[in-house]
Amino acid sequence: MNKNNNEIELLPADVDVLVVGYGPVGATIAALLGRYGVSTLVLDKAHEVMLMPRAIALDNEALRILQLAGLAEDAFAKIVIPQVKMHSPVLGQFGRADTQGCIDGHPKLVTFYQPDLEHALRNQVSRLKSVTSLGGFTLEHLAYEKDCVVATVRDQGGQAQTVRSRYLVGADGASSRVRALIGQEFEGQTYAEDWLIVDVKNRHASAIDHVEFICDPQRPTPHMPAPGGRERWEFMLRPGESRESLESEQSIARLIAPWIDPKELEIERKAVYRFHARCCTRFSKGRVFLAGDAAHITPPFVGQGLVAGLRDAANLAWKLAWVLRGQAAPAILDTYDVERRPHAQAMINLAKLMGRLVMPKNKIAAFATHGLMRLLALTPATRRYFEQLDIKPKNTFRHGLFMAPVRGEKLVQGGLFPQVWVRNMQKHVVLSDDALRNNLTLVGFGVNPKSLLSSEQVAAWVSHGGQFLQISARGQVSEGTCDFIEDLNHEILPLAEKGTIVAVRPDRVIMGHAPGAAAQRLLRDCRTLLFGEWSPSASESFSLKDPVGLRV
Repeated sequence: MNKNNNEIELLPADVDVLVVGYGPVGATIAALLGRYGVSTLVLDKAHEVMLMPRAIALDNEALRILQLAGLAEDAFAKIVIPQVKMHSPVLGQFGRADTQGCIDGHPKLVTFYQPDLEHALRNQVSRLKSVTSLGGFTLEHLAYEKDCVVATVRDQGGQAQTVRSRYLVGADGASSRVRALIGQEFEGQTYAEDWLIVDVKNRHASAIDHVEFICDPQRPTPHMPAPGGRERWEFMLRPGESRESLESEQSIARLIAPWIDPKELEIERKAVYRFHARCCTRFSKGRVFLAGDAAHITPPFVGQGLVAGLRDAANLAWKLAWVLRGQAAPAILDTYDVERRPHAQAMINLAKLMGRLVMPKNKIAAFATHGLMRLLALTPATRRYFEQLDIKPKNTFRHGLFMAPVRGEKLVQGGLFPQVWVRNMQKHVVLSDDALRNNLTLVGFGVNPKSLLSSEQVAAWVSHGGQFLQISARGQVSEGTCDFIEDLNHEILPLAEKGTIVAVRPDRVIMGHAPGAAAQRLLRDCRTLLFGEWSPSASESFSLKDPVGLRV
């Protein structure tokens, strides 16, 4: 439930998870934890959503995570972006990314209005009985007891209160108080250039339908549309220009004059930012975790800042839930940092590379860099590498909570299980993640996975938070002993031999797969990953032995 008002609230004394920060990442974590039934408290300084656009881009992975959090496709407005163009004032268009089409049931790239997304997430959280969200609280101090974190917060009336939580997640942004209290430092760089961000409204009939980067060394300018008749420009400040002078309406009108008649200019928001490329050395310390901008800050040149935070949410939330429910050992929480940090850093590196294309230092550097990009586009292989976004690091883990991948396999252990359109047992056409629901799922390719196991093994899998799902070809009929879906367009079944079984984590990452004859071994391997040498009863004693409640 949401209680974002001006009344002073008494906080619960104990919760399973305390989330500090109720932006889009904190709200997504809360929504996921609520769907897993975890007792969760979300605290934020503000009572309401900030009614200003900030983040603006989401990719197919982000939209899939929001689907996982319970948001319907029409929960917030989006504009599908068909292409991203890069222009040079000397060479013309020298680069292009083809963002048409869908991956895993969602558009490759959309723009959105952040307050709409945050309201949609908060509406979803308000439906979840195990989650409470409160505004008007500032985190002051953290202390550690044997089996919990004790947070001291101060309400808007100046009264201090304490909350004990089994785990705490800092999703409190780039200036994270949680990060400071656990002694984590940001590593990376701050760009020397300031940027003026201008959001303009009432552009329904005139806004562009794509994203463009004007890569002019005199004034680099990204430009894109957003829902609700909005358009955004980002202008890099030149040496000697002050933010005060450039933020004036006269200066903004002059900058946007190539696109908008000054008489038609309606500014919704203007702000000057300095971009950062920073990442923590660890995303966790004992029972405290960092997510989103509290853990990493990505320059905006590839639109991956919020996306990375949503990936954090999906990866961390289910692990917390499984540990709290006794369905996994606390040690699996260490894999959050192991899995997420390398990919977050890879996205930061890609954004820095794109920044060098967008912000050439001078005309000579621009001609050389953009000319090379144009030459590379002449060969099909390199053109595809950039146009089809193969340059984007795949969200496939090298190490973590999954079985070792085998080179050449289409279903990559440690990678995402694909999502396609299917028909369920009620004859409804849905996306396949809806059939996976919120569980650890054993998927059978053309085979009922339960038929390969004894009743004891079936019960053991269920006790680990597992369920069973059979995927078969279109037109086949269910035996009725486990959930069943039809692969309508024959997109998943060709990825593995008939009879293959696949263990899919709640965050849609493939934990492992094996031929049907090795089903029992696959279940044993999954249990080893979840519990290691600890049984469910021993997993609690594992955390109790940790000094001052911190396992490092």
